[in-house]
Amino acid sequence: MPEIFIGAGSNADPERRLRRALSELERRFGPLRCSSVYRGPAVGEPAADYLNLVAAFQSDLGVDSLRAELRDIETLAGRTRADPAVCALDLDLLLYGRRVDAERRLPRPGIFSSPFLLVPLAELAPDVVHPVTGARFAYQPTLRPPSTAMIWPVT
Repeated sequence: MPEIFIGAGSNADPERRLRRALSELERRFGPLRCSSVYRGPAVGEPAADYLNLVAAFQSDLGVDSLRAELRDIETLAGRTRADPAVCALDLDLLLYGRRVDAERRLPRPGIFSSPFLLVPLAELAPDVVHPVTGARFAYQPTLRPPSTAMIWPVT
């Protein structure tokens, strides 16, 4: 079974929504491994800071079915996509094992340039290799995200 990595983020009651999302992911897919939680600024739209983490689990569910499950969990958390400044819950499929599929955006583009994805992923899976670039997710100075997009751990 492939190891699956999901990026999870919220900027609306994020502690509660992330806890609920993790519980729901575990209920549906079994044991999870999770990074620490990180706070960082919204990207794009002016909005409240986000809390982000990365979760990993194993599943033999197909990519499309898995994404449907993630959308269902987002809906349970109250995600509507009506207001771009408010995100109840965002669950992004980052990696599906070593699968490369441009049509399904696997691996998720922009991991190395998105601190809210790279930092928790590097913490959780430093030795995992990006299936396209071959680079490990562990911190590498040449892959450092832009310093203007700082994130910090939540204690």
